[in-house]
Amino acid sequence: MADIPSHHMIYGTLVDYLSGQSIVDTDDERYRQKIARFLVTAKGYSRDELIPRLRIETLFNHNFVVSTIDLVINLAGQRLVVLRYGPGSLVTRERSAIAAARVLHPEYQIPYAVVTNGEDAEFLETGRGQVLARGLAGIPTREEALSLLAGCEFASPPAGAKREREFRILNTFDQEECCVGGACALPSAREGGYEGDKNNDKN
Repeated sequence: MADIPSHHMIYGTLVDYLSGQSIVDTDDERYRQKIARFLVTAKGYSRDELIPRLRIETLFNHNFVVSTIDLVINLAGQRLVVLRYGPGSLVTRERSAIAAARVLHPEYQIPYAVVTNGEDAEFLETGRGQVLARGLAGIPTREEALSLLAGCEFASPPAGAKREREFRILNTFDQEECCVGGACALPSAREGGYEGDKNNDKN
């Protein structure tokens, strides 16, 4: 096990299923790899239609948080589904997934979101925040997603106070109590939310 400060058990490294790069091996990352493989082998997506590890950064009340968006399903140049993984209850993760879908892209709201713990899942509509399907079987196949895409209206992202509210939700829900402790942000940093794509500028 790597001797670095962390609140996750680290087993070493593994090869990322989508990128082929070497990444840190944790229990959570093994689930993320399982989900990515499931989307390709069982749901029919190609690897290059799955964008991993986009980020949204927020700073409120001196609390800097990086929200990682585990996967985004991108079809025909449009981001259709945000997928967020987390252990435990799905219900408690619905609102932060919807918030991410609403603000991740600067030009439109991503229409759908998935929350999953690796064993179960919920498929959500971003606009109304409704659960459309439950279970891993409820995650749309590529063919189903193309049908959804054909009928999609890509709503404008929230603005002003509504946009800030979504960033604040991410800041609150994605805060981790790390054993390292201490503030991550620069003291002079401007508070607020920042769009994603910090790690990946594809589409």
